Amino acid sequence: MPFPGRRPTPNAPGAATSGPASIDGPMREAFPRSERYLNRELSWLDFNGRVLALAEDRSQPLLERAKFLAIFSSNLDEFFQVRVAGLQEQRDAGVGPASPEGLTPDEQLAGTRERVAAASARADVLWNEELRPALEKERLRVVDWPDLDDRDREHLGMLFRERVFPVLTPLSVDPAHPFPYISSLSLNLAALVRDPSSGVRRFARVKVPPLLPRFVELPDGERFVPIEQVIAAHLQLLFPGMEIVGHSVFRLTRDADFELEEDEGGDLLEAIESVLRRRLRGATPVRVELDAHTTDEVRDLLMRELALLPDEVYEIAGLLDPSALWFFHEMDRPELKDEPWTPVTQTRLDHAEDIFLSLARGDILVQHPYDSFESSVEAFVEQAAKDPQVLAIKQALYRTSEESPIVQALVRAAEAGKQVVALVELQARFDEAANITQARTLEQAGVHVMYGIVGLKTHAKICLVVRREASGIRRYAHVGTGNYNSSTARLYEDVGLLTADPDLGADLTDVFNLLTGYSRQRNYRRLLVAPTTLKARLIDLIRTETEAGDGSIVLKMNSLVDADAIDALYDASRAGVSVDLIVRGICCLRPGVPGLSDRIRVRSIVGRYLEHSRIFRLGSPARGFRHFIGSADLMPRNLERRVEVTVPVLDPALCERLDGILAMSLEDDVLAWELEADGSWTKVETVRGVNLHERLMQQARERVETG
Repeated sequence: MPFPGRRPTPNAPGAATSGPASIDGPMREAFPRSERYLNRELSWLDFNGRVLALAEDRSQPLLERAKFLAIFSSNLDEFFQVRVAGLQEQRDAGVGPASPEGLTPDEQLAGTRERVAAASARADVLWNEELRPALEKERLRVVDWPDLDDRDREHLGMLFRERVFPVLTPLSVDPAHPFPYISSLSLNLAALVRDPSSGVRRFARVKVPPLLPRFVELPDGERFVPIEQVIAAHLQLLFPGMEIVGHSVFRLTRDADFELEEDEGGDLLEAIESVLRRRLRGATPVRVELDAHTTDEVRDLLMRELALLPDEVYEIAGLLDPSALWFFHEMDRPELKDEPWTPVTQTRLDHAEDIFLSLARGDILVQHPYDSFESSVEAFVEQAAKDPQVLAIKQALYRTSEESPIVQALVRAAEAGKQVVALVELQARFDEAANITQARTLEQAGVHVMYGIVGLKTHAKICLVVRREASGIRRYAHVGTGNYNSSTARLYEDVGLLTADPDLGADLTDVFNLLTGYSRQRNYRRLLVAPTTLKARLIDLIRTETEAGDGSIVLKMNSLVDADAIDALYDASRAGVSVDLIVRGICCLRPGVPGLSDRIRVRSIVGRYLEHSRIFRLGSPARGFRHFIGSADLMPRNLERRVEVTVPVLDPALCERLDGILAMSLEDDVLAWELEADGSWTKVETVRGVNLHERLMQQARERVETG
């Protein structure tokens, strides 16, 4: 596919007519920080707003709309657990402006509350006025307790007594019983009860056990009652002899962003387990969500006991915790969902008896979920595990699936006597417990399990296989943009390079030695490695284009936050370089600002699959193009506080395929949004009907059909 010509004319408004003037110079005065950068927290909320827009899109299948509302809700939970919690800590510590654009923590918190309140109101309207009625038309009715007849109530009463009542634990609050600990993201009933003999009113909390289904199915199979309403209707059984004055439903969010202290580095595994215990029992409340019927008495009590400010209380007029809508998406109703996609197997990997022989003939580029993860990356590791000529396997694991075939293959390889090294990142947020379990499984099998470098997360997606062959020792490798996780590989868009390139194999050997030993390696033949070389090298590549002034830069990533990288892109734009940025989530760069970013365009693709790959393309037709894929976004945490690996793609055919991915991403007018100079996002008008995800599925089919 030819790459679209998008370079503005040389005489565009604000175009530079001479060499670049560095942001370090007079341009800092002309464009202060507040005008150069957008706030990352607000930018992320805008991204989640684009997810919500998919739920609002009536052209989407109904259960896909419910799924996107659930994802929107889960995303927001994590945002409060991590980002809002961090801002509150800065505020409470009296920290000054912490963001590149100079907003104080208080200003950022005020901005986030405004955006969250607006988005939550949209979600409430969407559920109440669109999704709930639409589900009802498809015989998936969410019904309320008052609307049930006596037979329904009798059925639910029996079910409550048999399955729900035995697992409930009402916790009262009085002088002998302090306010109970409320676990994060749990659904709770706040009950007000009165002692008829003394007239004393008491507060009690009833936690909805998370193992119970959120919706209780009635015998007709078409109606579903929220579990909290079933519990509320039977509160009298929990408080016999007491008068039920009233009840409401609430949900608390706590801080989940614990960092390891310096003195916790002695035993990393024990330290992470300590962090998990603190997250479970000692985390600070950051938000409470209340149903619309909550009384001032209950609101005031919760605020007082949980030490919450008024701005940390959110009233929900729709469904409390819409992430529960996964309940309906998991139902067997294919007519209400996207048509299933079966990933394809590339011809060179189809029934290949020897993947290593295929790689000896040349590199292979895979793109998931269009290319099968199982028949490419998993097959690569599994063949390495059983091949008697393979001497060693080294792999970095950031997030893996629960029953990971790759972990199982590493176990078999170790049991067969191969040297197996697994770099397990214990600090992968919210996957710490799963990774600890995987690490222990690997250790018990004899795998050499390492936890990386103190103070750095290992986020690189790398695997190295050392094989004995007739010509000597040969190294095979995989370098990717996504996790070694077969579950997310069906939902996340990622690319990966399978290769037998000797220089890349030697570089990866150095990287693993850095991770497992005391190496201070800083120079690599091909790879760009964070935190040592990646940031400086990427900025050098951008500056090369800035000095040439005749080419283009296309960067696809999840997030763009790093101020140095943003300033380098501004310089390139002012020097006449065409810059296209495909940024799914956070983007702190302002495009289209006269005299600063005239030649920069930013778009976001949000759709069926989560755009997760990082693909960089820089150059010109005259000088040639350079292509890179890797694990790092352009964020300070990735470039400075993580071990990341970015690899050049050299094979012309594979570069052409990357060009096609980027070109279609820029041509999409169904899933794409564009960022304006004022920081707002606008949905691209659908004219030609180019849907990136559908195009890539069709291309995958054609590759298999044509061989």
